[in-house]
Parts: sequence; C-alpha cells; structure tokens
Amino acid sequence: MKFSVFQTSHQGGRARNEDRMGYCHTADSALFILADGMGGHPEGEMAAQIALQTIAALFRRQAQPMLEDVAHFLESGLLMAHRQILRYAIDKGMPDSPRTTLVAAVIQQGMLQWIHCGDSRLYVMRNGALVTRTRDHSYSELRESVLTKVGEINRNVLFTCLGSPARPIYDLGEARPLARHDRILLCSDGLWGPLDDEAIVAGIYQGEVRESAVALVEHAYQMAGRHSDNITVIALEWLEEASKRPTPPPELDDDFSDVEEFTTTISGNLLDDLDIERSLADINKALNRR
Repeated sequence: MKFSVFQTSHQGGRARNEDRMGYCHTADSALFILADGMGGHPEGEMAAQIALQTIAALFRRQAQPMLEDVAHFLESGLLMAHRQILRYAIDKGMPDSPRTTLVAAVIQQGMLQWIHCGDSRLYVMRNGALVTRTRDHSYSELRESVLTKVGEINRNVLFTCLGSPARPIYDLGEARPLARHDRILLCSDGLWGPLDDEAIVAGIYQGEVRESAVALVEHAYQMAGRHSDNITVIALEWLEEASKRPTPPPELDDDFSDVEEFTTTISGNLLDDLDIERSLADINKALNRR
C-alpha cells in the first residue's frame, strides 16, 4: 500500500482535549480511528482512548496481515469498544459512564470501508469534489418527516454514542474503490462545526496532506473563536492506481514511526487475548441474531 497520512489535534478553547485519533497498519491493511469524548459526562477523554485502544487491539490480532472480513471487523470492533467503556465505568463504580463518538475506516486491497457512531465525520473526496460523507446521528440530519415529530428538541443533540446504557446505533458504509489521489478526512465536530462541507473540501486541497490539514484546523479555530471546541483530523491521500491490488509493504509519508510489519500511533492496550475471545464470542452471537 502507498498513502500519505497526517494527523493533528488542537485543544481549541476548551480546558482539556477529549478527542483522540490514531492509525495502525500492516503490509496489506490500514485502520484509521477518530473518537470525540463527550462533554457533559465524566472522563470523555477516557471513553475516546478506550475506543481507540480496543479497536487497535482487535486489528492487531486479526490483520495477519489482512482482515478476513472488514465489515465484520468494524462492527465487532465498535461494539467491543462500547462494552469496554461500560466495563470501565462499572469497575470504577461510576454513577454515569464516559461516552464518545467514533468514526473508523479500513483500507484494504484498494477498497475503503468505514463505520461511525455519533457526529465525528468521514469525508471522501476525488478531483477536488466531495464524493460522500457520513451522516451525523443527530436530529439535525434526520429527514424532515422525522424532525416534525421531535418538536423543540435541540436538533444538534446526538441520539446515540458509545458508552451510553443503550446499544449504540451505527452506520456501516459500503466498501468503495479508491482511485489515485483520492483524499479521505476523518474529523471531529470541532472542524465541521465552524466550516461547511464546501470549505472543508476546498481546504483539504490547498497543498500536500500535511499542510492542508494544518491549515484547515487553524481556519476552523479562527472561525470558532475563543470558544472553539477541540479540533481533530486525520487526513490521507491514496497514492495507488485504482486497478492495483497491493501486496508489497506499505510506503508511508508521515511524521511518526518508521515502517515495520505492524506500526501504530495508538498507545496502550486494555484487552488481552482472553478479553478479545470472550467479547468476540458474545458480539458474534448478537450480530448473527439480527
């Protein structure tokens, strides 16, 4: 695989940064994750960190060096992260559980597939135009027929997340083939809140991935002012032709670790093999019952 990737996060005007982001890759598969810990609940940053560590641990275990079933990995990883957040809250005797949004994407064999819960977004862009983006799990993104039923409810309020008592609602995207120079952006609402889709797409093409991402974050911060939310992005450019199916080791252009058989920017690991086996067995039963 050959791609260029850059990740960055700005605390904005908040007292602390509750966003988390990271990526992992083997020779033939790459995972990108971004989580936005939710304010109004305790330890949002811990919920986001648990989500990243849990899904990264599952990726490390299953990508040998490819995932057998990307869609199943994404679903089971999201549900496992949700369980681990609840387990953390129970173990600490917390009266309210930490909560987070999540967007995660996998690139494998030249195909992109993603999952998301909440309002952290993924954008796919080609030739300077928006191809698709995720739909937020908020009332503002529901159809008008539904909105008329919610009355005075704040339309920006999320109706799902990881860590809540209810089973999370999530969207699983269809696998999409990538073309050379496609750009993909994962971001928290600190970016898309002050900037509309047109500004985000224009901004991501203002130079190489690194400088475009840095400029976008700074633009969002300037637009939001001193009350800016945390602003976090992972931006990448796919550098292979659409017809190629990668087999050699990845060539990365980034500012992090050297390329090895498995590299990651995600630190820590809350799950051991027994935890993963137990959680996977329960989650597979639940998924198979649908």
